[in-house]
This record gives sequence, C-alpha cells and structure tokens, in this order.
Amino acid sequence: MIETQRLASEAVCNALAGRNLTRVLQDIWARHAKLTAQQRGAIQDLSYGTLRFYGLQDALLKKLLTKPLKDDKLRCLLLVTLYQLQHSSAAPYAIVDNAVNTAIALKQPQAKGLVNAVLRNFLRQRDTLLQEVALKETARYSHPKWWIEKLKQQYPADWQAVLEANNSHPPMTLRVNRRWGNSDDYLKLLKDAGIEAECAGAQGIRLAKPQAIDKLPHFSAGAVSVQDLGAQFAAPLLDVADGMRVLDACAAPGGKTSHLLEMANLDLTALDNDAGRLAKVGENLARLGLNAKLKTGDAAKPDAWWEGKPFDRILADVPCSASGVVRRHPDIKWLRRASDIAQFAVQQAEILAALWRCLARGGKLLYVTCSVFAEENEQQITAFLSQHEDAKRLPLPGFPAPDGQLLPSAQHDGFYYALLSKH
Repeated sequence: MIETQRLASEAVCNALAGRNLTRVLQDIWARHAKLTAQQRGAIQDLSYGTLRFYGLQDALLKKLLTKPLKDDKLRCLLLVTLYQLQHSSAAPYAIVDNAVNTAIALKQPQAKGLVNAVLRNFLRQRDTLLQEVALKETARYSHPKWWIEKLKQQYPADWQAVLEANNSHPPMTLRVNRRWGNSDDYLKLLKDAGIEAECAGAQGIRLAKPQAIDKLPHFSAGAVSVQDLGAQFAAPLLDVADGMRVLDACAAPGGKTSHLLEMANLDLTALDNDAGRLAKVGENLARLGLNAKLKTGDAAKPDAWWEGKPFDRILADVPCSASGVVRRHPDIKWLRRASDIAQFAVQQAEILAALWRCLARGGKLLYVTCSVFAEENEQQITAFLSQHEDAKRLPLPGFPAPDGQLLPSAQHDGFYYALLSKH
C-alpha cells in the first residue's frame, strides 16, 4: 500500500500543478514497469477519486491543519489518504500506518507525527467534520465556485444533478460495428463470456461494470469500439450515404471517424492538428478494417490542407472546455479557469467559420462539443447564424434533447449538437 499511496500522491501533485492526469499516469507506468495490474488499478482509483472529490478533501484538510502545509508532496499524500479513509474497504488503522510509512518514503520522516495526528483526528471527528465542510458548496459538490455559479445561472433546474453526475463513475459503453453485426448478436457473446450488459441506443451496449478491452469478445477483430452513448449520436445525425465526401475535423482519437465509415462507403478525410493523436486514428481504423485520408492540419486554417473541393458533410467536433466529460477527467475541474471559456469560444468561432467555406451548397455541418456551457454551445450557434445568411439550423431527428444540449447522466456524458445546412 505504501507504493500505491506514494505514486497516487505523485499523480495528484502533478495534476494539481497543471499536468494532464492521463499523461501523468502513463509516465508513472513507464517508470515503474514492474507494477502489477492490481497496483496500477489502485493507483488510478486513488488519484482519480482524490481529484474527483478534491473540493471535499481540500476543505477537510484545511479544517484538520493548524497552518497551511508548504510541502506539496506531503499535502497530496494527506489528500489521497483522506479520500482513501472515506472510500476504501481497507482497515483505517492500516491506511494510517501506511501513510506514516509513505511519509518516510517521501523523505519526510519529520512529518510522521503530523500525518498520524491529522488522519487519526479525522477518524475521531469524521461525522462532525463532514457536516461542517458540507456547508460550503465547493466542498459539498467538489467543483470550483465559478463553475457552480455558471451552472446555477444556465441550468437553474438541473445544476445540482449535473454536479452530482460529474462526480459519479462514468459508464463503459460499446458501439457495435454494424459491418460486423448487431447489438443482440454481441450481447450473446458477452453473456457467454460472463459479462453483464444491456442495449443502449441503436448500436450501443452499456456494460454493468467496466472491463479491460482484451476481455471483450472479438475486440481486436473490430467487432466493437468503446464510445460513450452521447458521442454515438454524431454519425447518424449527419445521415451519410455511399460516395459522399466527408470531413471529420479535429478527428482524434477517431471514434466518430470510424462510426461514419461503418455507416457508409465514404471518401472521408480525418483531420487533426496533432500528428501523434492522428496516428491513433489510423490505428483505430486499421483494427476496424476501415480507411480514411489522414491529414495533419489546423481546422481554422483550411488553406494549408484543403484542395478546394467542397465536402458534402462536415463533422466539427471542436476543442472545448470538456465540461461535459469531467467525470472521465476529474483533473479538468481544477485546471480550468473561468477565463478559459471565452478563449475556447473564440477558437470555436474561428473553426466554424473556416470550415463553413469548405462545405458544399446543400451540404450539412454538425457542430459538436463535449461541453455544457452555453458560451461554447447555443450562444456560439446563435452568433454564427446571425452572421451567415446561407446557414440554416436543422432539427436533430432521434436526439433526446431538442435544444441540442445533452447533460451528463447515468446513461451518457454531456454533449452539445447543432446541425446546420448550407443553401
């Protein structure tokens, strides 16, 4: 447990310092190749959980300390251990004892007494402390104050449900490759493999518990892909047909790219400004037996990569705050700033205007974000329509939210969709 606590604390420290948690964990796996699968799982659970409920752990730690800690490593160890004491099935005395030894492993032997005192004090006053910190919304909902206030303003009836969904564990949803078979066929394979699941949407299957992909029947052969149900609406909304020229802008990691190609035989270009991430698109397509033109380029600057022939369909899954998927990336809540939203909105407007030039008359463009903030979504589309007389907003057939805003829930993440036609 000492190694688990130490590396989880390292991950949390790096994430709070501004590094992407996924990349931090990948670096840890690379440096500690001898970690078992069980250890990796425990480290990931502790780091994700601590950041998911960082607002609460931070408030508790401030209550328990007589003065702020100057040492970030020690502070992160206490944050992780406080989370562990609330959510782990391990015996509290074992968690505390190991935390004391972890402090020694962190070369903080002088802090043994502090770690022991803080954690045992929490155990003695647990119920009282939790009640006291819950009076503060940033602790009760574990989100920054500006985020909570923005949701209150934009979703007066739903803001609490959104915050609670953001702090839940995300579902693991599969998309069955229609070129392989249908959901019923794959459900039978899962049942035979002892994996509990249910149908979700047209081609989706929601697993009762997350599974390693190598446990999924015929995954390597391209039978299914992992894709949130909310993201699975994109390809059907573009109603593609054989022979169409299609652009998937900002394509990485390629989930929507492959979904489009599963639906029809297309002349599809997958664009992304990150060559490394674009390579992942190619790997995903290869596993599924699909092909697309891969181009590295900035969606806001088509003159550098577009040959001038208009596209019949464009999927514009633009960069955004990712406020609709924070339960999958809990570090985002604490790294984003209120000012970031306006910056994303500027970038989104540039991309949308640039891609509009690439769309054929009579064609359709689907604007997509994984955000719940109106500045990136409805306000963005309203402004675009006021500036482009040749643009018309279309209804979203089969989409569960008529206004295009899908809020995070037990079934799916948060997404926004707007379908535009060019006349």
